[in-house]
Amino acid sequence: MRHGFKGRRFARSISHRKSMFANLAVSLLEHEQIVTTLPKAKDLRPIVEKLVTLGKRGDLHARRQVIAQIGNEGVGKRLFGAIAPRYANRNGGYLRNMK
Repeated sequence: MRHGFKGRRFARSISHRKSMFANLAVSLLEHEQIVTTLPKAKDLRPIVEKLVTLGKRGDLHARRQVIAQIGNEGVGKRLFGAIAPRYANRNGGYLRNMK
């Protein structure tokens, strides 16, 4: 049974999956759109939406959490400066997967 197992494995180790999603999140926040497979996009969506929610919060602790998760300070500044204010009045649903 698969109780308690959330997300797909993509035939990768845990550390590889974590770094893969961090890299995908950096690319998505930097370019605002990426081309990837649909299962990866579906698993990336909650990760980036949580980052945008942290960006809307905007305090120092949220900045440190974002940088710790994605590992890129420049993209973190872009998230807090340009992307998060765009969604200030929206309560979630910041991303859309297009086939």
